[in-house]
Amino acid sequence: MKHMMFAQLAVILGLGWAMVGCEGGEGPIVPPPPAPAEYADKHMPADWWADEKIVEEGRKIFIGETNPDVNCASCHGKDGKPVKAGARDFRNAERMKLYSDSVWFWRISEGVPNTKMKAWKSKLSEDDRWKVMAFERTFGLKGKAWDATKKDWVSLDGAAPATAGK
Repeated sequence: MKHMMFAQLAVILGLGWAMVGCEGGEGPIVPPPPAPAEYADKHMPADWWADEKIVEEGRKIFIGETNPDVNCASCHGKDGKPVKAGARDFRNAERMKLYSDSVWFWRISEGVPNTKMKAWKSKLSEDDRWKVMAFERTFGLKGKAWDATKKDWVSLDGAAPATAGK
């Protein structure tokens, strides 16, 4: 009888671990907290979402080519698929569309408490942080831009220019 209960417990635990593994280790998709006041009105500079030069500069920063002290790909992978446990999967559009440009910028700037995500504001200028974000967005939200008026990700064609300064 004990062997049967042990076997059942092992199967249940195994299924639980398998389900966690399928989630990519990121847990359930829940909205992030809003950006604090100092970041709430920060938005991607006008026309940067669609600027391929900006996106390419962001790619070079992301992979550590521009600044060897900063290599986002070492955790998030060169293609946005995490290579380290706990790193955000930028390819997951359902999750990433919950992040406004202000929240995303805040997380890059200040890091994420209780995770391995560091604050990068001491290593990257404000413009460079926006460039990295413009590139990261291409993994799961390619062709999209944050529209601060609509408070949503919209087609690049339909995005209103950012009015609040960076």
